[in-house]
Amino acid sequence: MTSTTIRPKSNSSNLLEEALDEPLIGETANFAWNATPLGIAAIYKGNSPSKPPYEQAIKEGEELSMDLSREEKEFYLTQKGLALIFYS
Repeated sequence: MTSTTIRPKSNSSNLLEEALDEPLIGETANFAWNATPLGIAAIYKGNSPSKPPYEQAIKEGEELSMDLSREEKEFYLTQKGLALIFYS
């Protein structure tokens, strides 16, 4: 079963911000993708929606040969925008 969590600014957020400065592992129509210590990050390219677009990220992740459908997920608001994190 998957769950969604939003966390306050923490050491995890700091690790994530640093990792997002690393080269991308891929790019799709709506997301820039990074491998981070927290998991796979999908950075939403548009304005932050009212609800995290997990289903769209899962669909676009398949274009990069990633099956994210069974992963746990959470999101962070970062300097680069809305980051959806997928991890197991």
